[in-house]
Amino acid sequence: MFLKPKAGLTALAVALMTSALPAHADFWSDAGAKYKGVVLHGVTESSPPSAYIKDVLAPEFEAKTGIKVDIETTSWDQMYDKAIKDMEAGTGIYDMVYIEQDIIYAYLQRNFLVNVSKALADNPALKAPTYDESHFTTFANYFKNGDGDLFGVPMEAFIKVYLYRTDLFNDPAIQAAFKEKTGADLKPATTHEEYTAIADFFTEYGKANGLELWGSTAQAHTGHPASWYEFFESVAPTFGVYNWGIDASNNYAASVANGGTMNSDKAKEALKWWLHLRDIAPPESPQSTWTETATTFAAGRAAQGLIYGENAAWIASDASKSKVVGNVGTALPPLSDGVMADAESGKGYIGYYDGGAFGLPASSKNQEAALLFLQYIGQDEVQPGWAAAAPRITNTATYDAPVVKEMNAKLGGYYDMLRDQGKLFAGAPPYPFHAQVREATAPIFYDILTGKIGPDEGLDAMAAKAEEELTSLGYRK
Repeated sequence: MFLKPKAGLTALAVALMTSALPAHADFWSDAGAKYKGVVLHGVTESSPPSAYIKDVLAPEFEAKTGIKVDIETTSWDQMYDKAIKDMEAGTGIYDMVYIEQDIIYAYLQRNFLVNVSKALADNPALKAPTYDESHFTTFANYFKNGDGDLFGVPMEAFIKVYLYRTDLFNDPAIQAAFKEKTGADLKPATTHEEYTAIADFFTEYGKANGLELWGSTAQAHTGHPASWYEFFESVAPTFGVYNWGIDASNNYAASVANGGTMNSDKAKEALKWWLHLRDIAPPESPQSTWTETATTFAAGRAAQGLIYGENAAWIASDASKSKVVGNVGTALPPLSDGVMADAESGKGYIGYYDGGAFGLPASSKNQEAALLFLQYIGQDEVQPGWAAAAPRITNTATYDAPVVKEMNAKLGGYYDMLRDQGKLFAGAPPYPFHAQVREATAPIFYDILTGKIGPDEGLDAMAAKAEEELTSLGYRK
């Protein structure tokens, strides 16, 4: 928030001080002069980090450079559809596109993007003194090619964490009731069995007390990829099923019969566990994507849940949107035996490290002006307010900013977890066939969710379909 000077002497003093200062052009005004009046167009998902770019960073950049930035925020599927169609046709509608970590490999394969590192090296006059790729966290590595060149400037990075209601978990009467019911102390779950016991308890507790309260969230939409991602990127890894159950080193096997794990006993156990949670979750869960699980938790309708970290700040601090402000705890997801050891050794991971970058389409007609904007959002200077508004950290210096430390306390140490334990999480596997395999198998997954096919048979069918698609694409030989 920017406070205006009070009228009277204060305003006069400010005016006099301003008029006495010599005219001074900094890098941004100098570099932007050549492109003054240019309008850059970007497309991104409607999310807290993107809203900050649209509402704060774009206007700041325009004020400094004279370059206008029009950021279009839309739904996840429309964002991809618009960006991909534009880059395929080479129409140059967009000068910046949001690149989620999981799609970058397909974009690189199709030469959709400008090599940001090379472009700045080739045009040193465009290189901002306050922009330095080395200041990014290791998450930036997801947006680099084999030579280490950057193809997208990270704009959000967050882990999917276990949020729980501290007001419920710390209530003595509820603790006593839970102890009597289960024989265990009420605390954040570390195993799936503990999580289920807590979820069952609170769903029953809500019903018995006439409360709009259930035991867990569930990102279980019956016709949206969010549910597919929930299972393969957030749930299955906690049971020890990594990389969607596809073994890239073994001829891209997906089925157990061929050496994969997509339909393994662990995968089937994970799916049944999650389906049970879906069945005792709030009634909106079969229509919930990543957005609705956040609003469900913020409305106080769930005692716990796996929530994308980008939503954690507003859930914990914005009383105009959240009913659980001051009552949000953060923990690692519940895990099966051996999963933590796998993550610590690099063999596996405990959950999803999500995020995205702004990339510059090769079809853009305003590449130089767009390079300036990408650098602007990549500076250390703009990160603290952004991180506090939407819990995303892409620059290492951000952790030490006072406003971030203050928000860290409100989030129960979320930023500490991101810094110290983010290495235990992982992004999507580096599959150029990401979208094709997802689209091929998703209809079967939705049939599992609607009960048209059982979970065991459904995973068997999904593994077979994945291998069929991979064979068709030329990956399986």
